[in-house]
Amino acid sequence: MSLTTSYFTTPQHERLRAEVRAFAEAEVAPAVADMEESKAVHHELSRLIARQGWIGVTVDPRYGGMGLGHLAKTIIIEELSRVSGAMGAMVQASQLGVAKIVHFGDERQKQRWLPEVADGSCLPTIAVTEPEAGGHVLGMAATAERVGDEYVLNGRKVFVGNSHVGDLHGVVVRTGPGSRGLSAFLVEATAPGFSLAPHRPALGLHGFSFGELIFDDCRVPAGNLLGAEGDGLAVAYSSSVLYGRPNLTAVSLGIHAAIVAQAVRFASTHRRYGKPLADLPTVKQKLGQMQSQLMTARLAAYHAAHLLDEGLPCDAELISAKLLNVESSLDSARTAMEIHAAYGLDPDRTVERLLRDAHHIYSPAGTSDIQRLRLAEVALGTYRDQWSVRLADKLRASSVALDRVTLVAGEPAALKEPAVASS
Repeated sequence: MSLTTSYFTTPQHERLRAEVRAFAEAEVAPAVADMEESKAVHHELSRLIARQGWIGVTVDPRYGGMGLGHLAKTIIIEELSRVSGAMGAMVQASQLGVAKIVHFGDERQKQRWLPEVADGSCLPTIAVTEPEAGGHVLGMAATAERVGDEYVLNGRKVFVGNSHVGDLHGVVVRTGPGSRGLSAFLVEATAPGFSLAPHRPALGLHGFSFGELIFDDCRVPAGNLLGAEGDGLAVAYSSSVLYGRPNLTAVSLGIHAAIVAQAVRFASTHRRYGKPLADLPTVKQKLGQMQSQLMTARLAAYHAAHLLDEGLPCDAELISAKLLNVESSLDSARTAMEIHAAYGLDPDRTVERLLRDAHHIYSPAGTSDIQRLRLAEVALGTYRDQWSVRLADKLRASSVALDRVTLVAGEPAALKEPAVASS
């Protein structure tokens, strides 16, 4: 069964896929059993993946990144998730941290952090959700107060992807009332007053950390403010729409591909009535349905990422791709469990892990109910904030300005002006 589609991908994309797949099978697959047994955060494997340079896939080459865009990012996350949803989730969470710097960081912040992100020495995160507010961003209570040349942060953030491996946390907190009272800061893991709650294993994604950050009079330099005071809501929403949804789509897609492959493998090798289970018409129907769902899900994921790379309006496509991939992966996971029957309940069977991992992708960046509500707004003509347009325009403007500075300095400007694709 082919895992490629030539409609959107180029030979460069397919070379990248082959590279990531070979790495995942050689380096990640042998660690999966240990991650499942220990349920501990796998720091070493997270760092090894980061050193491949893939966290910087959307970072402009000016800052040491690959500059290959969102479809390439989708392929990287998909291929890692096909072997380990936990490590695919690790990369997708890091990409959320990349987004806030690329879109809202000033030139000094980009020069300081993006090269380290690109070479794998810095794993970034984004921290928005709070225990009492959940997905209600405006309900957050964590605060930051300006004191001289510093901001002092107090509060807690939960469900932070890469909480326990992250080096640089992008934290959205309150600096004032209302929607214009949210601001975003870069907080180093070594900042005074910053700490982590103990890691608590969850249902699945064992090896990945999505835990709690604690800020107790945590002091950060005023220069670590992202954008201006009041930009926090834009940081949170744009990162979720333009990175969170397509990233999680890619994780679901990789898990989905593994589910189908595992179901096919089991049905082809397990025998009933003197022949493979796959020969039974009822099982064939299930396999055909899973294959159709996977193919449709991949097309939706690649199409949305392609539009994002082209700098075209695609909020609705990103939303729909996340909805479709999450729901179809969960549906296929259940079908795969039906094919396995009682064997699927065995913890030593891959399908049981895949089912648990698939459930983790439902809530982040909006549940399926939220995605449907947003798509209803699209249908009704009331969806207003096209982040894919707003930030594409912003990146084009900043790229032109940087090229002018570079030319004045007597150095050749980049040959390719980055749109959202290379952000």
